[in-house]
Amino acid sequence: MVDVTLRVNGRPHQLRLDPRTTLLDTLRERLHLTGTKKGCDRGQCGACTVHVDGRRVLACLTLAASLRDRAVTTIEGLAPGGDLHPMQQAFIDHDGFQCGFCTPGQIMSAVALLREGHAGSDDEIREFMSGNLCRCGAYPTIVDAVKAVGPRGGSN
Repeated sequence: MVDVTLRVNGRPHQLRLDPRTTLLDTLRERLHLTGTKKGCDRGQCGACTVHVDGRRVLACLTLAASLRDRAVTTIEGLAPGGDLHPMQQAFIDHDGFQCGFCTPGQIMSAVALLREGHAGSDDEIREFMSGNLCRCGAYPTIVDAVKAVGPRGGSN
């Protein structure tokens, strides 16, 4: 067991963890932040996408103990204060989801791709969102949501 302090959504959490525990399991089982979804648990679907120091990572492939002194942001912390992040609102406005299972990971990736400057065209958005799978096929409306927010939406 290792002692780890994680900064999640701006708050420190002191935990004692098995060093093999993933960030995904820590978020869901220890911190009860269930917005980050467990899809494939192999890094292939993107449902577990979160931000670490502003960069998107797959929480199922990231060891929690490796994140000491790093800032983790989940879908729950994307828009502090109870308001929706512009990307969350755009997903609602453009029907960027159907079943909703992949939506948190899709939104976290979309915010990151805007921050990275990869929203120049529909094809570029599709390419940089390709690590996030949607079994319902909401891809066209996800692209519409990303375009609606545009470059201003990648600030968080």
